[in-house]
Amino acid sequence: MTDNQLTLNNHKTTLPNPKTALVKRAQQLAEALTKLPLDEHVSTLNAIRHELHKTSPFNEEPVDLITWAPAGQIHANDYNPNTVAPPEMELLEHSIKEDGFTQPIVTWQTPQDTFEVVDGFHRNRIGKESHYVNDRLQGYLPLTIANADRLDRGDRISATIRHNRARGKHRIDSMAEIVLELKRRNWTDKKIGKELGMDPDEVLRLAQITGLAEIFADREFSQAWEADLLTDHDIDTESLD
Repeated sequence: MTDNQLTLNNHKTTLPNPKTALVKRAQQLAEALTKLPLDEHVSTLNAIRHELHKTSPFNEEPVDLITWAPAGQIHANDYNPNTVAPPEMELLEHSIKEDGFTQPIVTWQTPQDTFEVVDGFHRNRIGKESHYVNDRLQGYLPLTIANADRLDRGDRISATIRHNRARGKHRIDSMAEIVLELKRRNWTDKKIGKELGMDPDEVLRLAQITGLAEIFADREFSQAWEADLLTDHDIDTESLD
């Protein structure tokens, strides 16, 4: 081996670690973000997260992308049958005060660039109605967007029921109205049962409550079924939204 070869071997160039280089660039970007006004800071941060989300191995999961939106752009839906008693609402507010927002509000984005709540109706209320929480979040709320390509009202309703059904307290009359609406949208009993997590008898019972006989003109009912079999116990559980 020649002296020149020894010199080259002793002066090998060490290439920078790609991870280290990327993290360094991210730190520089983060520092630049802090110099922006609040609204511009948030909108830019959302845009950067969106770009990173595109390359994520988990980009099919809504929770992979948390977006902060002005509270005024997030609106409750008109079909949520979930209810929470006042003491539980107070506990939810206390939880958010002490632990922060640990779950985003699940939404659909509307054609008007607003957001309709799919899950998190009560988190949405606390974020807007609690002065302490609203001030701390500077008028913003965290959200995810679910099923961006499924905008039919029936799909939105079924998603809300799926999120809420194992939690909270569902009013029977509201659930019956939802089943009726889905039937009017030509959803079959099988599809309603699958999407809402109900067995066939429960679908029929809830639809029966509406009292609209024409819905059942082509169906035969079990003679063993009695109206008093359906109680709050059939669909209620205890949990916070």
